[in-house]
Amino acid sequence: MALELNEVSKRYGATTVLQPLSLEVANGEFLTLLGPSGSGKTTVLRLIGGFTAPSGGRIIFDGDDITAMPANRRPFNTVFQDYALFPHMTVAQNAGYGPLVQRRNGPEARKLVDETLEIVGLSALRDRYPSQLSGGQKQRVALARAIVCEPKLILLDEPLAALDASLRRQMQVFLKQIQRRIETTFVFVTHDQDEAITMSDRIVVMSQGRIEQVGTPKDLYYRPQTRFVAGFFGDNNLIEGVVAASGDRVETRLGNFPLAAPAAGGCKVLMGVRPEAMRIGEGAIAIPADVEEVMFGGAMTRVLLHAVAAPATKFDVRLAGDGRGQALAAGDRVCVSFDPADAVIVAD
Repeated sequence: MALELNEVSKRYGATTVLQPLSLEVANGEFLTLLGPSGSGKTTVLRLIGGFTAPSGGRIIFDGDDITAMPANRRPFNTVFQDYALFPHMTVAQNAGYGPLVQRRNGPEARKLVDETLEIVGLSALRDRYPSQLSGGQKQRVALARAIVCEPKLILLDEPLAALDASLRRQMQVFLKQIQRRIETTFVFVTHDQDEAITMSDRIVVMSQGRIEQVGTPKDLYYRPQTRFVAGFFGDNNLIEGVVAASGDRVETRLGNFPLAAPAAGGCKVLMGVRPEAMRIGEGAIAIPADVEEVMFGGAMTRVLLHAVAAPATKFDVRLAGDGRGQALAAGDRVCVSFDPADAVIVAD
């Protein structure tokens, strides 16, 4: 593994902001730290970068203990949310700042800058200043400055947060393409689930200073292991219940539902079903529900409902935008249905 965190923790006085945490990052991996504000993801990034000293544990890189190594000696570079470009320098000068600090000679530095600007698509803008650039172009300059010195690992602290939605989607694809091209390890911080799904090889979901689950986007989406991951990573309709002693069904306030695979009897669980796996109408499992809201969203129509038998139990159903959802209106009584194979069982 390129990077290992062994029981790394962080405290500020009596306040623990990061519980002892262990994590491995492979060479060339795009790893995303995902979580809400205060989850500890930025603290982990700062510990890796050497901007913050851990209160406990060790940080290993390529077999060497770098726990006490200062940030300027680590073979890493960081792209910050605010880009931190020098306003009095051109695009080429900003990109070439790293080689200048490293005292590389003129021809070598110019070659590195030229190659890097070509990679990020800014060769034609090399003589412009930051004030003459769009938000996406500024982000590319910050990325160029991070990769020009060929670091072994690049840390990205929510670098797309300031971009509008359309440009953000474009930059997600661009960042992933750049990472594959230069074959450098990326550790990326975000609170945006869609962003994490789009870009990551693996995702570390964090909450309250601890890791909730680590896995590929598909693992986390289809097989969440905790209530937090089921509720935070994408949307899930959650039904509380207890596995029957026979292990073949879940007993809930809405009825008894069969399980696609046996589970340990007597356990309190959540049955989670993704909105796109739910239907309006009869099915293998059908729950009477009242429509609260119908929202047209182009390719998808979103229908919000509550269970008749337990109004506090809410459902979010996504229907293909072919007109089926548009026939519904608030107050309609329908059946929400799904297949047991589409349900995931999460320990409560």
